[in-house]
Amino acid sequence: MSDTVFELRGMPHPDRGERVAKLAELGFAWADLEEEAYWLDQILVLPKALYAELEAASAALWRVLDKTARYVFGKRELYALLGIPEILWDTLDLLPAPPEGLISRYARFDFAVSADGTIKLLELNADTPTGYVEAAIATPWLCAEAGVESPNANMAALVAEAWAVERPEAAACMDYGSHLEDSGTIEALAKHGGLPVRFVDCLDLWVDEGVLKDGEGKPIERLFALYPKEWLAYDEGGDALLYAIDTGNLALFNSPHSIVMQSKGLQAAAWGLYELGLLFDQADRAAIARYMLPTYDRPVLDADFVSKSMFGREGGSVKLYGKSGELEAEDRDGFDTSEMFPMVYQQRAELAPIRTAAGDFRLLTGMFVLNGKPCGLLGRAGGLITGNTSHFIPLGVK
Repeated sequence: MSDTVFELRGMPHPDRGERVAKLAELGFAWADLEEEAYWLDQILVLPKALYAELEAASAALWRVLDKTARYVFGKRELYALLGIPEILWDTLDLLPAPPEGLISRYARFDFAVSADGTIKLLELNADTPTGYVEAAIATPWLCAEAGVESPNANMAALVAEAWAVERPEAAACMDYGSHLEDSGTIEALAKHGGLPVRFVDCLDLWVDEGVLKDGEGKPIERLFALYPKEWLAYDEGGDALLYAIDTGNLALFNSPHSIVMQSKGLQAAAWGLYELGLLFDQADRAAIARYMLPTYDRPVLDADFVSKSMFGREGGSVKLYGKSGELEAEDRDGFDTSEMFPMVYQQRAELAPIRTAAGDFRLLTGMFVLNGKPCGLLGRAGGLITGNTSHFIPLGVK
């Protein structure tokens, strides 16, 4: 595929097992999952100029969505439109908003970059993005092995900057110790954060008179949790955890306010404000026009659009509609949250086709934003919808 900005480098190593074992030593223990190859042993390289544009686009859109979120704060009718569970509203209004540009210190944009290099934002994962180990650990090592430059070298330093401010004493995820990806992610973040933290399973946490405690009864005052905040509305202990936060006994990271940026409805809010000529300055408007897609909280698009839950993850609930408005594809692998949260409707954008030794895919381009700075690429190879059966493919620059 020579008519594309992406260049494929290398061929799969003849001894995959040796490479998988080395990646596991580094902290990436899920290169193969249940005998399936999650990691594709080739590298996609993009021009430095395109990477620079992705970085600049991410910085501009980060400002746009930060402004939009602050416009939403305190407006309960907008919380409802963004699908934010009512259980979180008091907490959002009670706690002071984080500093400008730092509503989330650990986030990832997902972009559609077409074969000709056109960049369009699909969504922002501002609450609990995964793929950190792939981007911060596996990608630099794999690129170095192949003699390819990686732009991801600064990710660990930015996590250390963020954790120096937040200073979590514990890090939690669901099924800690058995869920390889989530466990490996919080372990890598803790290592790069440089602080002595203890690891806990979310299911071992409990609240005693407003104090969060671990399974051994030790109090936790500052917690990094790889746990989707919208699930507080459905989990038994949601009220109790929020009470611990509201009473000042617990600081949670990312902050509770990150759920506003996590909602895909925030893009619809930003697009609506853009169409109305409100809130944004000239630079913001230029970034929105160039890099965002028309996005609405109602089905006003007739053709070539996507519908998805405001809190869908890993492709769950996504449906693609074609040029005549017909259903063209839908995700059947991810967890469908469309009955739990409102939907958004977004104009479609082209994911670049890529041809690898493992087959033909479409590329989703992720850009991490750590401590407020765009800083690292994550490549995922999947179908028209990038779901939880997609593959990791490292991205480098030339």
